[in-house]
Amino acid sequence: MLEVLIRHDFGGFQLDAAFEAPAGVTCLFGRSGAGKTSVVRAVAGLLNADEARIVIGRQRVDPLPVHRRGIGYVFQEPRLFPHMDVRGNLSYARAGADAGPVVEMLGIGHLLDRRPADLSGGEAQRVAIGRALLSKPRLLLLDEPLAALDEARKAEILPYLERVRDAARVPVLYVSHSVAEVARLATTLVALEQGRVVRVGPATELLSDPDIAPVIGIRDAGALVTARVVRHHDDGLTELACSGGALWLPHVAADEGAQVRVRIEAQDVMLSRALPEGISALNVLPVRLSALRDGDGPGVMVQVVAGDDRLLARVTQRSAKAMGLSEGWCGYAVVKSVAVASGNVSR
Repeated sequence: MLEVLIRHDFGGFQLDAAFEAPAGVTCLFGRSGAGKTSVVRAVAGLLNADEARIVIGRQRVDPLPVHRRGIGYVFQEPRLFPHMDVRGNLSYARAGADAGPVVEMLGIGHLLDRRPADLSGGEAQRVAIGRALLSKPRLLLLDEPLAALDEARKAEILPYLERVRDAARVPVLYVSHSVAEVARLATTLVALEQGRVVRVGPATELLSDPDIAPVIGIRDAGALVTARVVRHHDDGLTELACSGGALWLPHVAADEGAQVRVRIEAQDVMLSRALPEGISALNVLPVRLSALRDGDGPGVMVQVVAGDDRLLARVTQRSAKAMGLSEGWCGYAVVKSVAVASGNVSR
């Protein structure tokens, strides 16, 4: 359990954030200037907040100095010691821990004899995460660790962050303004806006909530669906089973039987009153409308339920009126297979 309460007056900006989160990866999400980094700096003890209460597990750490809080902090830049090789950087923070499991988990064994100047951005960030883990932290803080990387390096490091989430058994407080990162990694989502917590809850629940779409960003809004890999077919498609029915996607890099998370963006979901026929889209799920939210413009954000999962669809007000969309409406959600990018499917 992580318990955070931070209040601080920056003059022109008031930070008043409080939340509780279970074990796993807790993502602080919000636009630039929302107060995300200020929260993690206060948790780490780098910001002397006007008022703070920080509990990690059963240990209250806010009265403790920085070096006794037991927090591993990974910044946007790796901040490795340039005069040491990777082995030396890891040994500096090892605190008696066996580096082997961390080295293997992060895939950095072949880098041990290299200096930081000889590493790519993704490699250096993996080493920085390994160094933080080897300090045996109570909590790992990751402050937009992918922000300085290009898309190729982000794709390289995200699977390793998933390994940290699943295997390291260290609670993680992760700062991001990327919905794609949140969807892949988050157990719990804390949505921040202008220094205040707007919503807290399971990532699968909040990402599919139409009321949170303005904070997420209308164009980035989308829901998470949990599915199981059924079969890889010869035509390059992977068949998935979710609670609402079958999903067909371009090849998914996961073994048959594996569980995956699929982010389906609201802009890629079409609604139909009747079962559509003669269309190219392979994914047609029966749904029931559970909530809708009018936007500031001509759009409406619609939440529908497919089995035990919730999806979002973005439609025009004109279409919503013509289709008679209201709570309890039943119909079908249509998703093109190729609309779901490979980066939106994760373990």
